[in-house]
Amino acid sequence: MVFQNTLKKYVMASGIGLHTGARVTIKLHPAPVDSGIRFVRTDLDPVALIPANIGYVTETSLATTVGNAAGSVSTIEHLMAAFFGMGIDNAIVEIDGPEVPIMDGSAYPFVAMIKQVGLSSQKAPRRYIEILEPVTVSSGDKTITISPCDSLYVSVGIDFDHPMIARQQFDSRVTPHIFERRISRARTFGFLKEVEYLKENGLALGGCLDNALVLDDKTILNQDGLRFSDEFVRHKALDLIGDIYLLGNPVLGKIDSFKSGHAIHHLLSKELLNRPYTWRLVELDAERPADPWAVQAISGEKGIFTSVSV
Repeated sequence: MVFQNTLKKYVMASGIGLHTGARVTIKLHPAPVDSGIRFVRTDLDPVALIPANIGYVTETSLATTVGNAAGSVSTIEHLMAAFFGMGIDNAIVEIDGPEVPIMDGSAYPFVAMIKQVGLSSQKAPRRYIEILEPVTVSSGDKTITISPCDSLYVSVGIDFDHPMIARQQFDSRVTPHIFERRISRARTFGFLKEVEYLKENGLALGGCLDNALVLDDKTILNQDGLRFSDEFVRHKALDLIGDIYLLGNPVLGKIDSFKSGHAIHHLLSKELLNRPYTWRLVELDAERPADPWAVQAISGEKGIFTSVSV
């Protein structure tokens, strides 16, 4: 894809938030070129405009949250993964609550929404973040590296002390077809003891077997079983794709991760911005690449983006 895309028209869905348990409605709208993905909290007065961008990330412990002085939106990673996977560059997400609905625990319901209305090609080139040099971030036994590649390629490894998971590895190039078929349907997962603890502390209030894979000490509690034999690691790949899209442009790079999660995904993105010589913005149909030193400067208080040079 060499041109930017948005939605042909708006589409709406409702569901409950995984952590708040509150019912929320989202509407995905078309948006102008170069506007990116933006959330609009319509339940607030005045309404809050929150760009889906790394500079607005406020929380990464249990999910990814973006926010500014006007408001916040949490658990955005599955929707962001669907936008990236299906090639959506610009969209407005109206939401009447603080958390994106969890739907079935995967990105596929959002993929279905996008397919329902279709994509509209925009007369502006798509800009990609081309990785020029490897960048690695580590935290304890967690590590993640991004290195040069001609497309987005993910190599994700996990290791859990549980007989249903153990050590799993997922390697794949990411294209719309591959994302929909191999990644988007993988559901979020948790362990029964952890879910019970979270609910006792006012979190995971919307979690149930309809929107998450839940495991006890030995097996999975969902009667419908797994959608993939390695569904757990595929969901980790899904989260990674959604979090990395907060860089604001699709990435051309190979990402190798082991035991990674939202926090270290965010650290990798911040490290990339701190080391602008490791990447450049390119337009695939342009004779020359975009300014390799251009980045987005962010004002969290006002929610305004301005282009600057580093």
